[in-house]
Amino acid sequence: MIANMPCPKTPLRIGTRGSPLALAQAHETRDRLAQAFDLPDAAFEVVVIKTTGDRIQDRPLREIGGKGLFTREIEQDLLSGAIDIAVHSMKDMPVLQPKGLVLSTYLPREDVRDALICPTASSLNDLPAGALVGTSSLRRKAQVLLRRPELSVVEFRGNVQTRLKKLNAGVARCTFLAMAGLNRLQMTEIAAMPVAPEEMLPAVAQGAIGIEQRVDDSRCSALLAAIDHRPTGVLLAAERAFLAGLDGSCETPIAGLATRDGGQVLLRGEILRPDGSEHLYDAQSAPVEDAAALGAEMAAKLRELAGPQFFELP
Repeated sequence: MIANMPCPKTPLRIGTRGSPLALAQAHETRDRLAQAFDLPDAAFEVVVIKTTGDRIQDRPLREIGGKGLFTREIEQDLLSGAIDIAVHSMKDMPVLQPKGLVLSTYLPREDVRDALICPTASSLNDLPAGALVGTSSLRRKAQVLLRRPELSVVEFRGNVQTRLKKLNAGVARCTFLAMAGLNRLQMTEIAAMPVAPEEMLPAVAQGAIGIEQRVDDSRCSALLAAIDHRPTGVLLAAERAFLAGLDGSCETPIAGLATRDGGQVLLRGEILRPDGSEHLYDAQSAPVEDAAALGAEMAAKLRELAGPQFFELP
């Protein structure tokens, strides 16, 4: 417990998507705040908001608007005052927030790795040519085809539970999930095979939870400051600056991971053609205080090497 605060007259309204993973992340936020200020559960209300990305499941995200589909309605409710804070998976967050909102807080980052879920093989190398790999991520698709161009990739949208049902139904031979999501859902029964970042760089900000608030809400600022995990914020500053410098979206296969060694941040970044036919990779380090500049510099370097048509299909 950090401090004692009187129970507020109205609950702190925590906005979130309604998937089991999104709810687990909202509950983690609530529990951390409750512990920090010795508040009962009655001091909080978790508000489920249906987003466009949740409603439209039969089309790829890139065809209906990209990453903002998972945040737009939540941010509208935050701006209107219908909720007080919003909890997000950071890998779903656009690099720019609407005017009046700020990502002020990060929780300690979970496992950053992807996990291969495959009942019949222990790695991509074990799959026969033509085997179907299910994923809705252009990054994962490009990374798979870069390593195994003879495999086939099929669209595979939905929350963790939905994708596992599709896998069991034979829609694909295997799929990828984030280890962070499996850990937060306590789904230890899933036969997941973690993929080392050296083999497959994760999405920018994978495994991190971000909390968004109104810029002028001093009450929420004071509350959230007590649970903000600055080491995570430093690493995400590098990764999200890298993404921003590449104009990253759901139509751009980009991977990035920052780690810290003492006073230095090491950033590894990768961009890929959507068909996996080519990739560019870089790794650089800088002092912790220059994390954001490091990401921007790496993005500029790879953007120059790639040229203007790199992300376009041939």
